[in-house]
Amino acid sequence: MGGYEGGFIFMSKVIEGLYYTESHEFVKIEGDYGFIGITDYAQHALGNVVYVDMPEVDDEVEAGEEFGAVESVKAASDLISPVSGVVVEVNEALEDAPELINQDAFENWIIKVELSDKTELDNLMDADAYTAFCEK
Repeated sequence: MGGYEGGFIFMSKVIEGLYYTESHEFVKIEGDYGFIGITDYAQHALGNVVYVDMPEVDDEVEAGEEFGAVESVKAASDLISPVSGVVVEVNEALEDAPELINQDAFENWIIKVELSDKTELDNLMDADAYTAFCEK
């Protein structure tokens, strides 16, 4: 997978075992919890991230619904939750250093959610499907 940006070609990283959305969020499952963030493809498209708008702990998120936003020097992009559940943790490091998303989008998740319905994962893409989606 690659894209053309600013005169050079970049390859976006896609990690096996995660679930992906068409709006370029990922969810990493650990037990009954999901770590949600934006993909490497998304951070490349946005450019330098300068602010991350996150929900509060104990807020509920719904699959397919907005839960925050990521702002870059180029654009702002709504964050769409891939799953439903209750926010149990937010990545506070992003409040002071939102650029961590540009350094490693997959390591720097945005929220941790206690999942309310694991069957929603069936509606998401695996790594191969997401790679094919991004190449379109």
